[in-house]
Amino acid sequence: MIDHVVLNVRDIARSTAFYAAALAPLGYKVVREFPGGAGFGAGPRADLWIFRRDPNTVALHVAFHCGSRLLVDAFHAAAVAAGGRDNGAPGLRPDYHPDYYGAFVLDPDGNNIEAVCHEPAPTAPAKARR
Repeated sequence: MIDHVVLNVRDIARSTAFYAAALAPLGYKVVREFPGGAGFGAGPRADLWIFRRDPNTVALHVAFHCGSRLLVDAFHAAAVAAGGRDNGAPGLRPDYHPDYYGAFVLDPDGNNIEAVCHEPAPTAPAKARR
């Protein structure tokens, strides 16, 4: 079980704004800020932290679980609108498994941020016969 993830960023203000916008559709918000850092969470506790450091790692990949494909779509749109670079539009990734629906965006520091739903596509309700 993962408790939290830390990403190193170059510009704390820019990255805080990016993550606040990109993760809002997933229910995440800034839950703690201090000079040089910010924590994001879907509840009162942060599970994603960003810190102003000279990044010593590159191309980290963080994936956020979504309960629906619509949330994956909303994440991708919000992240791109916030300045992220598309790294894989929302869609099925059947090489992973038949219901893997994900979207990928590169954050301002090049980290690969993903939103993924593992649920099958919703089915339309059957029409009543007359």
